[in-house]
Amino acid sequence: MTNLYLITGFLGAGKTTFLKGFARLFQREKIYVIVNEFGKAGVDGALLKELGASLAEVNNGSIFCACRLDKFEEVLAQALIAQPDVILVEASGLADPTNVRKVLKQQQFDEICYKGSVCLVDTVRFEKIIDTARVCKKQLAVSSVVLLNKTDLATPDKISFAKEKIHALNPTIVFHETTYGAFKEEWLDDIVPQTAVDEATHGADITLQKALVHISKDMNLSQLHSFLSMMSDDTYRMKGFVALGESEYLVDCVSGMIDITPFSDAPRDDIGKIVLLAGAGMPLRKSLKTAAEWYGDYVEVEKTHET
Repeated sequence: MTNLYLITGFLGAGKTTFLKGFARLFQREKIYVIVNEFGKAGVDGALLKELGASLAEVNNGSIFCACRLDKFEEVLAQALIAQPDVILVEASGLADPTNVRKVLKQQQFDEICYKGSVCLVDTVRFEKIIDTARVCKKQLAVSSVVLLNKTDLATPDKISFAKEKIHALNPTIVFHETTYGAFKEEWLDDIVPQTAVDEATHGADITLQKALVHISKDMNLSQLHSFLSMMSDDTYRMKGFVALGESEYLVDCVSGMIDITPFSDAPRDDIGKIVLLAGAGMPLRKSLKTAAEWYGDYVEVEKTHET
């Protein structure tokens, strides 16, 4: 049998950092990782190569939505051909995973033992997100363990609020407070399948605005930071790889926090692309248009659209 663990959590909760540490708990076993990105540019896959595990990506949609479900099933079937001991699935931060058990009940996946789901929560931003993003509640509903992440940055009131709100949504969930997505081996026993969850329809995750921005090599670091800051408060997430001059960087921005760090192993086809994600009603189009006018010599914007 192959054990499968599902990792969920809204955009920017720290799933990729968690996954890299979580996978090390299975370093004596054969691991297969499936990463689900919502935008066009596959970012997390490049970051996870260092795991030394087999890796597959499903991009441009949630693996549990009708638009990508067939692709997920195809990738899962391919993973089984490799006969791994463990499959780790990192779902999109916009995924509604409540039909995960329905997918795995198919006869072609009889070899898979679903162990359960871990949900990462950005404790600092949780209060802002929980009532505006429907999928957060769905992700918590299917999980038996919640990692309250970034607790070093959260006030006691924010931690208490998150625990009270999550407990009301899922009374049986086990809480662990952590930083940088750290997960202790003894917590593995807390991960079990949740049975009393209503299965979702295979519709869209949330009404979402998406845009893809191409960044010129001629832009400098200060200009890129200023460009992103003009949109940071009007997006859930901005993420991608850029080359500025002779240097390459990973851009990873969450709700007003801008992070640009050196990175040298990005896929060639993805360099220069930043994916922008925003919710319904957020003024992404307006702020992106203004920012693009300011930095028109260095950026090219693909048309924004909603899903």
